[in-house]
Amino acid sequence: MSEKNKESKKRRDRKYLFAILDNDTHDFRFIIRGTKHSAIFAVAGTAALLCIITFCLTAFSPIKRIIPGYPSYTMQREAVENAAKVDSLETRMRIMTLQLTNIRMILSGEAPIPLDSLLSRSGLEEAERTAESLNQSADSILREKIDSIEKYNLNPSGAEPQLDGMLFFPPVKGVVTEPYNPSGGHPFVDIAVQNNSAVCAVLDGTVIAAYWSDDTGYNIHIQHSNDLVSIYKHNTKLFKKTGDRISAGTTISLAGNAGDISTGPHLHFELWHKGEPIDPSMYIDF
Repeated sequence: MSEKNKESKKRRDRKYLFAILDNDTHDFRFIIRGTKHSAIFAVAGTAALLCIITFCLTAFSPIKRIIPGYPSYTMQREAVENAAKVDSLETRMRIMTLQLTNIRMILSGEAPIPLDSLLSRSGLEEAERTAESLNQSADSILREKIDSIEKYNLNPSGAEPQLDGMLFFPPVKGVVTEPYNPSGGHPFVDIAVQNNSAVCAVLDGTVIAAYWSDDTGYNIHIQHSNDLVSIYKHNTKLFKKTGDRISAGTTISLAGNAGDISTGPHLHFELWHKGEPIDPSMYIDF
């Protein structure tokens, strides 16, 4: 064997000493002997053991609760309880919906779905499919009705006022002394009231005119949605001015005997739709 190989083997097999000495007596307190490779393995093993211990402490002990963002036992319990409540509410809502479907089926003369079957998932799915088909059928019937109405509608332009679904607030409470009569030159209503009675807006809207007239006293005009305009005349006082936004039922003036052509305390009330007068008594109970 060459001298070079012998020297290399000696270096590999060379042992080291790690010792702790007493500073005063120079006695050995702690001694470790080993090669360089054994030292490396010892350090690596110690690091691995520390990692395993840290993992076990973090995963299986209460120490993990101090980690930021980790849920506590209370939060976990509340999350589980809330999930159970949501699932229960969803089930109850589905059953209530399907019970309403049964009522619709009974009213239409069909056999209802047995309530016992609603307790199973398959029964719920079948009932949901039935409810969906009923809704589609109802939509189809409604669509056919609308199509038939539009088909035979003699006025497709929509000139006729469609105001039946609107809720009008009575402007005053009184007695109609002169009803709506456009053929007789009276396309409005006159309502007898006590002097200085409060006058209210019939709908939400914006005041587009507020002025005095020698013939009709104080007048106020309000623009509403759906191309509606309401007009109030023979007022003794106005509480709103042009540009004011008002709500239905808001007091806008006081009715009385104002104006040269007034014959007594009353409210002259007009209702216009798309530039045409309409009968207010069809929508308002005076």
